[in-house]
Amino acid sequence: METTLVENLPEVTALGVIIKAIIILAVISALAGFGTYIERKVLAFMQRRLGPMHVGPFGLLQIAADGIKLFTKEDIVPQNANKLIFKIAPAITAATAFIALSSVPVFPDFTIPEMVFGVTIPLVGGVFVPSIASDINIGILFVLGMMAAGLYGPLLAGMSQANKWGIIGSARTAVQFLSYEVVTGLSILAPIMIVGSLSFVDFNNAQAGGIGSWLIWQQPVAFVLFLIAGFAETNRTPFDLLEHEAEVVSGYATEYSGMRWGMFFIGEYANMITVAIIASIVFLGGYDSSYELGWLMIILKISFFFFLMLWVRAAWPHVRPDQLMWLCWKVLMPIAVINIVVTGIVIMV
Repeated sequence: METTLVENLPEVTALGVIIKAIIILAVISALAGFGTYIERKVLAFMQRRLGPMHVGPFGLLQIAADGIKLFTKEDIVPQNANKLIFKIAPAITAATAFIALSSVPVFPDFTIPEMVFGVTIPLVGGVFVPSIASDINIGILFVLGMMAAGLYGPLLAGMSQANKWGIIGSARTAVQFLSYEVVTGLSILAPIMIVGSLSFVDFNNAQAGGIGSWLIWQQPVAFVLFLIAGFAETNRTPFDLLEHEAEVVSGYATEYSGMRWGMFFIGEYANMITVAIIASIVFLGGYDSSYELGWLMIILKISFFFFLMLWVRAAWPHVRPDQLMWLCWKVLMPIAVINIVVTGIVIMV
């Protein structure tokens, strides 16, 4: 008999949720660091370079070297900056990225064993750790809202540093925020109409029949729209207007150094992982608990979307702010509205 994501599970306790939150913080932060290594290697391969090679085997210890550099680098605050907002802005970006992950299925359910090699594990032994830290019935809305709130980090960072490049980056943040948040919401609305729920669990269970049940076959237009909006959400090429080096130095991050700059960095990669997870669950079937390798499949799907973001950076040029707004308001938004209307007619018929 097929089992769904929520059937026959032990009771979720506060301790299990705390453990899940710690796992998300630790693992996603580590993956963000490892993602930098993967990105540099992928870009090097596509541009016929070697990438990191000298620090450790195949340059693997470059991640540790970069981490040590970030933690030990001097934290400089500009003299004329609004110091309070300048210091808080990076925390907003990092915090919202991890809070968004609290309502996304991250890693499988598991129970911590009570004994390991004959030794009893105190306090946490036998605790059930859920796949979702906070399983709320409006999970998609919550995650998209938190990712949108994360854009206030670059917005405030650019406005607070008394630097013309920061101000320009902040203005571009507002442009991007107003444009692509609308497309993101409209693109996901049609799949929500089909499933009839905002819960990631319901989306996963609605596609439990195998590859033929994936929503991408019913909503290819919504999938493409969400993918394009996802690049803008995560500030990735070709929509990295906020910190395009050739135009605005580093934009909102121009005056940042040390770990405060690293918090922007971690937030961006955490959002990339979040977008990859959402796309995998909403459009590509998520993980089917009726299959033994269901979790392996979703990891492969997430890895594909992460690689796609790196591939696009290597292959596509940047766009101008006016091109971004034209694409959003005159192309993507009308397509999204038409897709919603057509979906509604099909459902009613």
